[in-house]
Amino acid sequence: MLQQSKIYADLNEIFCDIFMRNDIELSPELALEGVEEWDSFKQIEIIMACEEKWGFKFDIRELDSIHCVGDIAAIVGKRAS
Repeated sequence: MLQQSKIYADLNEIFCDIFMRNDIELSPELALEGVEEWDSFKQIEIIMACEEKWGFKFDIRELDSIHCVGDIAAIVGKRAS
């Protein structure tokens, strides 16, 4: 199982790449409303980048349960190889 600090470091890299910004501060509570450019298209990019990074596909229930960065990190923590 991956350590949370490693997951958040990797998520930070993904967010920086997708939003082309280095000033987003990830926290478990950070949600779509917290980043102006974070819309449904960016959400898809984030999910696809996570799937590529950690080598698994999110299932529909997992996708429906994602409301913030902490939700993504929790799923990655359980599923990443």
